[in-house]
Amino acid sequence: MSDYLRRTSVGTSDRVRVGSAYYHEYQPTDRLETDLDLMAETGISLIRVGESVWSTWEPRDGVFDLDWVAPVLDGAHERGIGVLLGTPTYAVPPWLQRAHPEIAAVRADGGRVPWGARQEVDFTHRVFLRYAERVVRRIVSAHAGHPAVVGFQVDNEPGLLLHNRRVFEGFVAGLRERYGDVDALNEAWGLTYWSHRLSSWDELWTPRGNTTPSYDLAWRRHQAALTAEFIARQAAIVRESARADQYVTTCLAVTRPAVDEEAVTRTLDVAAGNVYYVAQDEPALPDPGRRHEGGWFGQGVWQLYQAADRLWGARQEPFLVTETNAASIGGSHSNHAGYDGQLRQAAWALAARGARLVQYWHWHTLPYGAETYWGGILGHSLEPGRTQREVRRVAEEFEAAGDALTGLVPDADAVLVRSVESDWAMQFQPPLSRPGTFDPDPSAYSRVFGAFYKGVFDAGAQARIMSPGQLTAALRRGAAAGPGSLTGTLVVPALYVCDDETLALLDAYARGGGHLMVTFRTGYADVEARARAEVAPGAALRAATGIHYLEYASLPGPVEVTATAESSLRLAPGTRALEWADGVEVDDAQVLARYRHPHFGRWPAATVRDHGLGRVTYVGTLPDSAFAEALARHATDGATAAARWAPLPPTVTVTSARNAHGQRLRFVHNWAWDPVRVAVPEAVRDVLGEERLTAGDGLELGAWDVRVLLAEGDRTDT
Repeated sequence: MSDYLRRTSVGTSDRVRVGSAYYHEYQPTDRLETDLDLMAETGISLIRVGESVWSTWEPRDGVFDLDWVAPVLDGAHERGIGVLLGTPTYAVPPWLQRAHPEIAAVRADGGRVPWGARQEVDFTHRVFLRYAERVVRRIVSAHAGHPAVVGFQVDNEPGLLLHNRRVFEGFVAGLRERYGDVDALNEAWGLTYWSHRLSSWDELWTPRGNTTPSYDLAWRRHQAALTAEFIARQAAIVRESARADQYVTTCLAVTRPAVDEEAVTRTLDVAAGNVYYVAQDEPALPDPGRRHEGGWFGQGVWQLYQAADRLWGARQEPFLVTETNAASIGGSHSNHAGYDGQLRQAAWALAARGARLVQYWHWHTLPYGAETYWGGILGHSLEPGRTQREVRRVAEEFEAAGDALTGLVPDADAVLVRSVESDWAMQFQPPLSRPGTFDPDPSAYSRVFGAFYKGVFDAGAQARIMSPGQLTAALRRGAAAGPGSLTGTLVVPALYVCDDETLALLDAYARGGGHLMVTFRTGYADVEARARAEVAPGAALRAATGIHYLEYASLPGPVEVTATAESSLRLAPGTRALEWADGVEVDDAQVLARYRHPHFGRWPAATVRDHGLGRVTYVGTLPDSAFAEALARHATDGATAAARWAPLPPTVTVTSARNAHGQRLRFVHNWAWDPVRVAVPEAVRDVLGEERLTAGDGLELGAWDVRVLLAEGDRTDT
């Protein structure tokens, strides 16, 4: 766990707090004292300030106004509110654009990104960096000593693609360093194809016209490395002046095209990011279908949890939510403020999955600008209303739960491996079409990963998301500790870009006693995004799965799947496979499910095989929600943290976490309008109301309600 969680105080301790972005400089009138008093009354523990206003910090070249924020810092400190101070480098001032037009970012088509929004510059340009580093040093050195400042956010939502000439030249230089000569590059990328063989480095074409998958993957890796380097550079500058008890982070938007969240957060003290979701009817359960995955706004309650688990996965540590819905988020045309209770439900869900801060964007709805209708805790009237009251309730409940929330570590019944490189590769060569079309779907990887994540969620299990690098490190440690040291359920959806060591470690994981579930496209390509020239799914996985395939096909439409007589799967009529089918041939495995189709029926849709001390399940298709849930139940054998609470009403979820005292907390949500009664299978205490229940008692939940329970007698040493 990051040291900052142990050493910092107000607003950022290893408890769970409520925060808000606050822009006094945007207010139409000077109401600082009114705002701060109301924030204190609301229970706001942390405000984020200053990240968007370079032209306020430095209105003219070399002319700085560093004191405008002092009243905000002083007033916050007087009220016990911490401040996360932002560096404004993602929103450059007009004078810098005019003085140095050469810093403009260039698009893939060669045109410059026009000024008038934000993030319009090449953040690697020497001129930009000189100005950016100057303003960062001035801001941080001026305010690092202020007692209100508990941390710094460098930049904001980084990760846009740059096509500037110097960026391309840096890309080529990196290739020369990695491959040595063009012949090695020709071999690695298969440039014999279409006469792309290079005779010199200056013959390498720019990304705009590229059709080579290996090139695209290398380009995306380069762009992500530039993002991580930029954030690391700013973090180092901040630490020149920051106190030892102040932390450094950035606000991640993980959907940015040049973001590898593990790499970006490696040089920071804590991961932080956005969790936006569609409210109103979208979080309702039961949720039989899937909407598109990815983008800014999670759809369905499972995507709320997936977003939180992904932030935990960045560092495998607690995280901060630096932006989440207060009211309606999405522009003037999209006003979906949550129903009563939904904001509270989401806050407790984020806390349950390891968030130490739930910070709303933002305090007051802006009266002007592009985000005029991105609703804050206060509306345009600037009067407290329903949203403010619910935020206050969340803050009061976090405070009432007190020490019980210290050091929460969410339980995990299954580990899902998420590969940003496989995502990039499948954006370039997707295995799926956009629904209802023959057009390639660049969100294919997110759809495949989302299908299996939702299956785990619907099965009542909890997920931990790991990167391939994190997985490899964990599996190496497990291998060193001996057989059986690392067991459980490991789900690997579409790990397309994969090295030989990882495949061998997956094999060893199952042989050591784990249940490994792998899917179509896993291991199909090597680290250069080249399809492996061998019988799929490759030597290591072929031995582990007991299957092979020589062909695959896009399905013409949904195809019903049925469980075999000997299968452990329980599939209701109408359960379907979607969009894809590997032509699986069984060598030494048990068939779990088959397609009901005159052609595809010759192939299994899913198989399982005992492998050493463990098992390996292979899924050769994209499952619908019912199929994915059945597969997850099969993979976890029903051994989940919430299994004792089954059966649950279809609108109810039970998740859990351990606190620093070894106590387990249960978070029981009712995601629907109708009140429900849940039978309690163990002795619990309501941490908010002190109500005690024993096994067999009924727990009442209202519409869009959540109860937080401490399992009495369920304790481990920590």
